[in-house]
Amino acid sequence: MPVVVWIIIVTFISGVLGTGLGGIIGGFARRDSSKTVSLFLSFAGGVMLSIVCFDLIADALNPSSENSLYFLFLTIFGLFVGYITVFLLNRLIDKNTNREVVHIDENHPETADDLGELIHSDHYSHHRETGNWREMFVAGIIMACAIALHNLPEGMVIGVSYTGATGVMDRAGLVMAIVIGLHNIPEGMAVAVPLISGGMSRTRAILVTALSGAPTIIGALLGYAVGGLGPSSLCLSLSFAAGAMIYVVFGELVPEAFLMWRSKKPAFAILIGMVVGLIVIYV
Repeated sequence: MPVVVWIIIVTFISGVLGTGLGGIIGGFARRDSSKTVSLFLSFAGGVMLSIVCFDLIADALNPSSENSLYFLFLTIFGLFVGYITVFLLNRLIDKNTNREVVHIDENHPETADDLGELIHSDHYSHHRETGNWREMFVAGIIMACAIALHNLPEGMVIGVSYTGATGVMDRAGLVMAIVIGLHNIPEGMAVAVPLISGGMSRTRAILVTALSGAPTIIGALLGYAVGGLGPSSLCLSLSFAAGAMIYVVFGELVPEAFLMWRSKKPAFAILIGMVVGLIVIYV
């Protein structure tokens, strides 16, 4: 089986099915389960941190190379580019949607303080209530783009992990698919819960949630293509994905988790997530 086909299959399982499983869990969770979702989001952030710190950046630095200083600065550059790119895209979406949602004003936290804001389902629900199908369609596209910003860099990680693979069962690629699949379960909950709370049926919300993992496949193919161009391209793609994921963790998931439940327990859930990520990566 060609490696590209295997990447699509593995990423489908990790992205679509992993996110869909989270959607099923979220679909049957209590609507007021903010504490539970907060812990799951913190756990997801911890898993993602393990990927970034103990795999992506370590591989991007390419310590076996004689040009270690070159790869160091290239990694730093890629981290900033990935972080700033996702930050600007998120800021653009926020600027054009938050002003249309009634409860968001100058006194509102700059980061999301409920799940609806995290994926902009509140914006979608607002236009659904107006009955304007055109505006609702646009709001749906915006919501899909917000979710895609999370999933594209995650897919890149899987794709880059298969760069130079000698076979479809390459350990590095499988490990990354498993780790990101674990991370996608709580992210699926974060997508499904606000959709159901906004009035969408459980079945439809779970289906939409599963489909929201599809951009992971696009990211995987992109990461595999770019990573295969050479050591410098591999370093840039790894560090770009790491920078993008750092923004998702510290700019969205962790602040969201602590705003949903002002407690010390989400911090412990982050640690558990990091430990689980470490175990999967190195065992």
